[in-house]
Amino acid sequence: MTPRGINLALLALALGGFAIGTTEFVAMGLLPELAADLLPAVYESSPEDATAQAGMLISAYALGVVVGAPTIAALSARFPRKKLLLVLLVAFTLGTVASALLPSFTLVLLARFVAGLPHGAYFGIAALVAAELMGPGKRGRGIAIVLSGLTIANVIGVPAITFLGQNSGWRVAYLVVALLFALTFVAVWLVVPMQAGDPGATMRRELKAFSRIQVWLTLAIGAVGFGGFFAVYTYVAPVLTEVTGLDASLVPVVLVFAGLGMTIGNFVGGRVSDWRVIPGLFIFFGFLMFALLGLALTAHTVVGLFVFVFLVGAASSGLSPVIQTRLMEVAEDSQTLAAAVNHASLNLGNSLGAYLGGVVIAAGYGYLSPTWVGLALCVPAVILVVLSVIVAARGRTQSHRRADLGLQKDAVLDGTLS
Repeated sequence: MTPRGINLALLALALGGFAIGTTEFVAMGLLPELAADLLPAVYESSPEDATAQAGMLISAYALGVVVGAPTIAALSARFPRKKLLLVLLVAFTLGTVASALLPSFTLVLLARFVAGLPHGAYFGIAALVAAELMGPGKRGRGIAIVLSGLTIANVIGVPAITFLGQNSGWRVAYLVVALLFALTFVAVWLVVPMQAGDPGATMRRELKAFSRIQVWLTLAIGAVGFGGFFAVYTYVAPVLTEVTGLDASLVPVVLVFAGLGMTIGNFVGGRVSDWRVIPGLFIFFGFLMFALLGLALTAHTVVGLFVFVFLVGAASSGLSPVIQTRLMEVAEDSQTLAAAVNHASLNLGNSLGAYLGGVVIAAGYGYLSPTWVGLALCVPAVILVVLSVIVAARGRTQSHRRADLGLQKDAVLDGTLS
């Protein structure tokens, strides 16, 4: 392909990430509207309880990602990648339309679960396509380009759709998101080149990744670590209005700051993952802990809220390509599954963070309490990184011992023959 053709293909893939980022995160800025419309009786008696229950919509989408990513990836690794992307985009469009049109909280909850099913598989396949287009030595940057749509969505898409939802209704907002998926379908169909799937892939081979302890450790790092981010991001709207004391009209503005941080952090993370993966994990987790602590201590001020929301977004988004690259390293020949299940682990973190944040809010600890939950979740994530390093070191030691033993046997055999 020509450089122009490659850039257009990458742009189309990133547009899909933009649509996904919008559908995933827009609920966080519209939780009060969702709660008031879908849970009117609860909202009338206790807005806090209704908002916490509405957070289940975010958890439902995330659980859809967790279920769909490994299942679709394992079943479809042999399929042509462009055709699979188009099928996934149709599923996104239909699931988002259903989310906008269904009448009750329970049905919308189910629709959000269904809409989340293709999420991980899309990003996984798109990451593989982008990595092949970028060429050797640029895998991390290729992944970052695909993910850039997700982060830019938080600069443009989420604030714009949040503003639309606040003024025209959340259902209109989701219909616009569905239109974004339809446009992405057209773009992918027109400019993304055909790529064959993995002809040697089988479900058994792909699922073999789950027999490797390093895969489980990396997935756990993503789930627990991103739980810290989503515990904060899910409830950023009520933090702005109830803790900082600003008007709800400024929710899109704080989401822009978060999105800017995520966009910058994503590209830095792509560069870091092409440099060193494990040091990158320690760097970004340390940065995330600092940002969460700063937010917890200063969110009552306007400057503190906006600065540290930006830094939380940058730190968390920097982790994403690093974890993705690490997972593809340790998964060996199960690359399709590895590329997809990373997003399952991150959305498990989404579900975990949204749930735990709702628990502490409903318990009466206030809207800032999820920030402390997020900080606490970073600790086990760092411990898991350390454990992964220890396991890798032991594996190398055992490999060296086996190699030395093999050389000794060869030497004995050579002496006997001579």
